[in-house]
Amino acid sequence: MLDVHPASRRERRAERRAHADYTGGVYGSLLAASVVVGAGTLGSFPRAELVVLLLVSGVVFWVAHVHAQLFGARLAAHALDRRTVLHVCRDEWPIVKAAVPPALAVAVSPLLGLGLEGTLWLAVSVAVAGQVGWSVAAARRAGAPWRPTALTAVVNLLLGLLIIAFKVVLKH
Repeated sequence: MLDVHPASRRERRAERRAHADYTGGVYGSLLAASVVVGAGTLGSFPRAELVVLLLVSGVVFWVAHVHAQLFGARLAAHALDRRTVLHVCRDEWPIVKAAVPPALAVAVSPLLGLGLEGTLWLAVSVAVAGQVGWSVAAARRAGAPWRPTALTAVVNLLLGLLIIAFKVVLKH
């Protein structure tokens, strides 16, 4: 029998949040920054194309990760049922969520008076900030002490800065 008691649903949601894995968000942010840098090297293009490219890339990589989880490790150990599929889809969703802030940054950039180059810098900055934020959220959610949390933030910032360095090198 399906338990529809509100407290039970809240407890299950709280349990899912407590065990959430945000590594997909870190990965998705890194992917978004890479998409922005790659698109920026191609020359002029409409902002709408970059927004779509960011979101579609996030969805495609989400599907790829879901597929890998379901038909890789999961298939050997578990039968595929609706609950397993939904669980994996939900666990990998941060990959898509990580693409949204940079896409929004691109979408609002005209309101900020930014040209193409400014839009690209804003989007890649938002993606790198997201990457650092997701890594800190993952560490804190896992109960990591302050030092490892700071270390993961620094490592992810350095990875983001490496992508930014590629942007600078590719542009010159």
